Amino acid sequence: MPYHEFECSKVIPERREHAVIKGKGEDLTSCLPKGYLNTIPGTISERGCAYCGAKHVIGTPMKDVIHISHGPVGCTYDTWQTKRYISDNDNFQLKYTFATDVKEKHIVFGAEKLLKQNIIEAFKAFPGTKRMTIYQTCATALIGDDANAIAEEVMEELPDVDIFVCNSPGFGGPSQSGGHHKINIAWINQKVGTLEPEITSDYVINYVGEYNIQGDQEVMLDFFKRMGIQVLSTFTGNGSYDDLRGMHRAHLNVLECARSAEYICDELRDRYGIPRLDIDGFGFKALGDSLRKIGLFFGIEDRAEKIIAEETAKWQPQLDWYKERLKGKRICLWPGGSKLWHWAHAIQEEMGVKVVSVYTKFGHQGDMEKGVSRCGEGALAIDDPNELEGLEALEMLKPHCIFTGKRPGEMAKKVNVPYLNAHAYHNGPWKGFEGWVRFARDIYNAIYSPIHELSLIDISKDEIQSDHSFLTRRMLSDKELPEEIKASTELSEYTGNYDVIAGLRNKTYPEFPRTSANMPKDAA
Repeated sequence: MPYHEFECSKVIPERREHAVIKGKGEDLTSCLPKGYLNTIPGTISERGCAYCGAKHVIGTPMKDVIHISHGPVGCTYDTWQTKRYISDNDNFQLKYTFATDVKEKHIVFGAEKLLKQNIIEAFKAFPGTKRMTIYQTCATALIGDDANAIAEEVMEELPDVDIFVCNSPGFGGPSQSGGHHKINIAWINQKVGTLEPEITSDYVINYVGEYNIQGDQEVMLDFFKRMGIQVLSTFTGNGSYDDLRGMHRAHLNVLECARSAEYICDELRDRYGIPRLDIDGFGFKALGDSLRKIGLFFGIEDRAEKIIAEETAKWQPQLDWYKERLKGKRICLWPGGSKLWHWAHAIQEEMGVKVVSVYTKFGHQGDMEKGVSRCGEGALAIDDPNELEGLEALEMLKPHCIFTGKRPGEMAKKVNVPYLNAHAYHNGPWKGFEGWVRFARDIYNAIYSPIHELSLIDISKDEIQSDHSFLTRRMLSDKELPEEIKASTELSEYTGNYDVIAGLRNKTYPEFPRTSANMPKDAA
């Protein structure tokens, strides 16, 4: 087994089994790190907890709901607004977060009265919202507060409201993936089948494991609409609480993120006989194959083929333009769960980059197996890395860009490695044919941005004459300045090395093609 031992983790020998380097001719029998195990004490893990997986990943994208955390305020604050789960009700769930704000006295004497008081206050504060989800946290789970009993009391007193309870304390699993499972099973146990939906098509699906990050869901819904398919509910991006109660009437469960939502699909199959079909909305080939599979299930393959042909003809030339310029660029793919394998093969084949490392903080062995199998020789695979291991990996691999979350991404920027936010995107959506081109454009912009050339200047080592450090001084002294620089005012306030700035001013980059007019302004 080609284990890789980080210098910073030699004091914790167990960590050696959680990182491997894929050697020549090696397969999953000899190149697979251990994964989805309890965190090793002392490793300073950056994992999310089970509560985070339930509320932040699965629950919060549900739009017409008061999401209230029963516990200390820090729990709900940590899971608020860090992902772009947009919704068409004026982003209610992004604007507001709710917590019972449990204090020490409540831990001693119990917090059930506090919970009931907060539930009623929340409904009064937002009378137009009649649905609520309660998330149990570590503190209130440990003292034994019965959130289910309180929810029943409130629903008896306020018959027009409906409340879902998710007992998802942070200690409920090795990582946030434990919370994914808890909320999936709780939802089907408590709410599925309690409302009958209106069926308007011969082809009806639940779109499962889709969270509408920067509008991903809207892209896919457009494809389904063009195929004549009714989307009964989306679990849970921009999803309606009551629509999700009617999931049992779909003809097919279309599953996007298998890591977070396969559990409810499997239960819907066992309890209601609804088939499960796994798809992938990222990449031209993967998306095309996914639409074909759905079309084949319903016998409408011709509609899928028409969409694929139209979209490919429109966007392939732009993708090819980026592929030519991204060819051979080294990428660390550090996204977390299913994007590990959704992206690994696709970005290499369709964008020309080389994935030199994959990691996951909360993925299971299955995720790592698929990710490692889609990487080439020399790729470094890490389970549950910490910041020090991440820094050491960057120093060793010297990638041109990493795709990861905000915390490791900001760390990478400090060592002059650009990053793209794999969890919330930079300028999404990234799903769909146009979205895949937008993703390639974001990679191109990250790698070729002139600001990174400036960031490589080490003012403690590089020779920079102090008398020539300020452009304003050079403009005033009028010494050795080209006429075009003299005439410029845009750099007059810039403090830096003149030679570098002048070089960047004169450097030309190939003009990149722009995507369609409906692209968000901040993405243009």
